[in-house]
Amino acid sequence: METQQESTAAGRKRRRRGGAGKRQKASSSAQQAPPPASPSDAPSQPEKRRRKAGEAAAIPKGRKPTSLLEKMRARLAGGHFRMLNEKLYTCSGQDAFDYFKSEPKLFDVYHAGYQEQMSQWPEKPVNVIINWLKSHNKSWTVADFGCGNAAVAKNVKNKVFSIDLVSDDPSVISCDMAHTPLEPSSVDVAIFCLSLMGTNFPSYLQEANRVLKPSGWLLIAEVRSRLDPNTGGADPDKFAEAISQLGFSLVSKDMNNKMFVLFYFKKKEKIKVVENIDWPQLKPCLYKRR
Repeated sequence: METQQESTAAGRKRRRRGGAGKRQKASSSAQQAPPPASPSDAPSQPEKRRRKAGEAAAIPKGRKPTSLLEKMRARLAGGHFRMLNEKLYTCSGQDAFDYFKSEPKLFDVYHAGYQEQMSQWPEKPVNVIINWLKSHNKSWTVADFGCGNAAVAKNVKNKVFSIDLVSDDPSVISCDMAHTPLEPSSVDVAIFCLSLMGTNFPSYLQEANRVLKPSGWLLIAEVRSRLDPNTGGADPDKFAEAISQLGFSLVSKDMNNKMFVLFYFKKKEKIKVVENIDWPQLKPCLYKRR
């Protein structure tokens, strides 16, 4: 029979072998660890800005903030977005351009908050417009006024001039939308997707009229509450009539969506200039504090 000393010695040997095995496994794992990222893998400055804006914008869709830090970040991001959103609706395009040009990081914060708001809409107007373009002539040239993340240009085969106040993307034209560098009668389609935000919004439409070819299309998607007289918004028929006096014909109007209204206009071949157009006032689309 095995003595007590022999049994104890055998146990020590097994423990020593087990420890050696664990050390060997640990050593093997360490050897397989990936090398540290090279400086070329580091995110660019624009990417860092976008990540910061995304972090500030809160919590993934469908999940409520849990920790105190998350709640504070969500509240801070929401407050920044509401402030910037109100500014865009209550100042001129030139003032907005100057403001965001001096503080481009704030434009990233605004767009992070905007994307958070859009994630709650059952249907996005930009997707309706993209599908409309895909069903029409792919050789048409498009001007996307207030392009945001340039979703139209990224999803259609048309040549698209993406225009906005600020951009990290060199393909996006950064300017006041009332004064673009586009040539007269150079585009077939002009788009305003939730972007008639300045107090001087008629000058944006006048600029679209300048750059559109005769018989070119003007597509306008606008928040429904801004065109609902029952809630203090403008009369959609008066809004359409003002644009018609600018030199357009209303082809169709889609009011089936509960979140937005979509207008399809066509530029007239011969335009009779109407002076002193009676433009309806579009009320600011302001978000309540939660």
